[in-house]
Amino acid sequence: MCSICNKKLAITSAYLFFRRNIGTTTTSTKLGSFLIIASIAKALSGTGGIRNLDGDSIPLSESLVLQVLRRNSIDISKKLSFFQWCSLRPDYKHSAKTYSQIFRSVCLHCHKNQQQQLLEDILNLLGFMKQDGVVLDSATYKLLLDAFIRCGKFSSALKILDYYESDLEMKTTADHLNLDIYNSVLVALVRNDQLDLALTIFFKLFDASNVSSTDNGQRNNNNHNVFPSAFACNELFVALRKAEMKEKFRGIFDKLREKHNCLLDTWGYNICIHAFGCWGDLAMSLRLFKEMKEKSVGSSGFYGPDLCTYNSLLHVLCSSGKVKDALLVWEELKGSGHEPDAFSYRILIQGCSKSYLIDDATKILNEMQYNGFRPDTVVYNSLLDGFLKARKLAEACHLYEKMIDEGVRASCWTHNILIDGLFKNGRGEAAYTLFSDLKKKGQFVDGITYSIVIMHVSREGLIEDALDLVKEMQIRGFPVDLVTLTSLLISLYKHDRWDWTDRLMKHVRGGNLMPAVLKWNANMEASVKGPQSREKDYTPIFPSTGEFSDILQFLSSSSGVIGMNLAKEGVGQNDKGTSKIDVDPWSSSPYMDLLAEQVDSKEHLSSLFFLSRAKRIEEKGIDSFDIDMVNTYLSIFLAKGKLSLACKLFEIFRDMGVNPVSYTYNSLLSSFVKKGYFNEAWGVLQEMDEKDCHSDIATYNMIIQGLGKLGRADLASAVLEKLMKQGGYLDIVMYNTLINALGKAGRIDDANKLFEQMKVSGINPDVVTYNTLIEVHSKAGRLKDAYKCLKMMLDAGCPPNHVTDTTLDYLEREIEKVRYQKASMRRSDEGDLS
Repeated sequence: MCSICNKKLAITSAYLFFRRNIGTTTTSTKLGSFLIIASIAKALSGTGGIRNLDGDSIPLSESLVLQVLRRNSIDISKKLSFFQWCSLRPDYKHSAKTYSQIFRSVCLHCHKNQQQQLLEDILNLLGFMKQDGVVLDSATYKLLLDAFIRCGKFSSALKILDYYESDLEMKTTADHLNLDIYNSVLVALVRNDQLDLALTIFFKLFDASNVSSTDNGQRNNNNHNVFPSAFACNELFVALRKAEMKEKFRGIFDKLREKHNCLLDTWGYNICIHAFGCWGDLAMSLRLFKEMKEKSVGSSGFYGPDLCTYNSLLHVLCSSGKVKDALLVWEELKGSGHEPDAFSYRILIQGCSKSYLIDDATKILNEMQYNGFRPDTVVYNSLLDGFLKARKLAEACHLYEKMIDEGVRASCWTHNILIDGLFKNGRGEAAYTLFSDLKKKGQFVDGITYSIVIMHVSREGLIEDALDLVKEMQIRGFPVDLVTLTSLLISLYKHDRWDWTDRLMKHVRGGNLMPAVLKWNANMEASVKGPQSREKDYTPIFPSTGEFSDILQFLSSSSGVIGMNLAKEGVGQNDKGTSKIDVDPWSSSPYMDLLAEQVDSKEHLSSLFFLSRAKRIEEKGIDSFDIDMVNTYLSIFLAKGKLSLACKLFEIFRDMGVNPVSYTYNSLLSSFVKKGYFNEAWGVLQEMDEKDCHSDIATYNMIIQGLGKLGRADLASAVLEKLMKQGGYLDIVMYNTLINALGKAGRIDDANKLFEQMKVSGINPDVVTYNTLIEVHSKAGRLKDAYKCLKMMLDAGCPPNHVTDTTLDYLEREIEKVRYQKASMRRSDEGDLS
């Protein structure tokens, strides 16, 4: 007898045993049922599968089918075959429970190696279920949705939602609506990049959950009928943050905080702290930290700030220019019970490198290695960039060699930093040689490398070479981006080669970038030449109140009261005699508590300036194309001295709804200051504050330069003091600007002190610094000191430029003048003696 017949005979025997014991003891009945299930399981596990089953000998029932589907020993494919076999029996119809059980089994065994087939089986089963008129419970739908989302099948997850909503229409009461299931839908939409639809569902169902919560009196503690869940909120917050949808993010955040029962978890707090900090709302980040600590006291389900919280706060403080505050928080972190990780070290090294705190960055790098963390390429790139910005060329080269010796892979970005730094440090020949060597190796250059070299070469007026590099860039398959293209346009216009645009267009092949730029240029020229509205005639483009010399009062009102000196000085009474802020002496983070306490609930704490300088090109594609082009043509017009045309361009596009950015304002501010239009410059600063457009180090350089031109070196020094006191930093441009302002005001000793401070801070003087010192000492009649500055310049290996030659010519004339005066005095004395 064949094996299939044997298995069918076994099932038949079990069924006969079951029939004989109907009406007898319960134990016998259970034994018969167990024998049938065991026989079915054995038959399914055999070679023939469902062919081993005899429909006439098996008493199908909901209970029996459920028990077979729950057997862990049966393979999921065999269960599916058995389920379909049962559905074909004329005397049996699946119930909601059996459908629910098969769905649970499939979701439980949905492994990667058979994921696709099982998900298709689920969709087929849903179709059969609808034909049978079976309605599932919400928990099963939730399980199915989570399975599809976990596997990344977001479109299929939305099909599950369609089945769920059609089931809702078949139910008689609205009480069956389970809002919790929409949490999974929200996650599916977010991960499928359907943010608009996700937001629509969020706002619609959020209000529905409010009504449901009000009707029930309170929310259930088991998270049933809760929308949105903490997990769904976090997914939505992350997506909105990445999409830079600040207003939508704020809207959802405010809605959640309106309902005191809808609380963020630790992950949610960390996301919001990071997001608001990156958008410049340092006050909100600090308030959320304070709120986290308050909720962690006496709460069994909330554990307060974790290492991720501190990493987010360190990132926020560094991004907001509060690097010295971040260093103090860093020291607290190490004593708070949280062990810093590789991200903690990376954040601090990046922040210190960008703010010219090179010694601190080097110290943290050494500590990182001592504690067993291996610095990666990003860490070395940050420090390399910091050394080059601080004009520490020898140290940068040594760091690069150390990076290679330690086996850390140098990326294209590493070489881009090095090439750009060599150009900016006056080593253009070395930069181009390195670029040529890397090209031969092939894999160490990218489109950004070409863009950097093209920008520096075109600035030197070597337009032919720049165009050849564009052609070579295209041959190698690197697309010409907007940064490269607009850098060339600026150089063409600056060197009166505008007729070479056709040659540039021949080199830039593929895509519609070049035609789009030329079309924009044509439309811009037509707008500028066209008739303008006379409604604003005789009105200033940047209306202002007060004067440029009111800058200290302006800075006090527009920036926060946050600074590292508060920790060093203690929090005592202020000038008005108000009491100090109480801080818990037992707190693990007293300085962070202090920063959080300083934030008044009604005051918007704006950062002093952002750590990163504003860029001419935002690189956000079509979203920033207009403002990118405005910034480019502002640079072109201002470089040619066409300030009125630049202002007209600015006004046209501002009226068209194009929002200016920091670079836009800084460009106009620079030109106004250089031409002595201080009222207009003052108006630019006030409009920046009104538009919540963050200042950066370039903005403060212009403020210092403007005060120097006004002859207010005292105010310039006060601005510098305030900047440093509130945790700010100075770059080499600001040092040079302030040294020049002090020198021209006759405060030579103060200029020399600032020069010494510059060297102590870790920034090496450049050719501009030495030229400025030689000039101010020469004009002050301190010729020996001017000569000492020249000797220091030569000893430091700083190569002179054409400005140095002009300055030395002036110095030589002054020395000759003094010699002539001494000779005249000597001859006069000799004549008197005779």
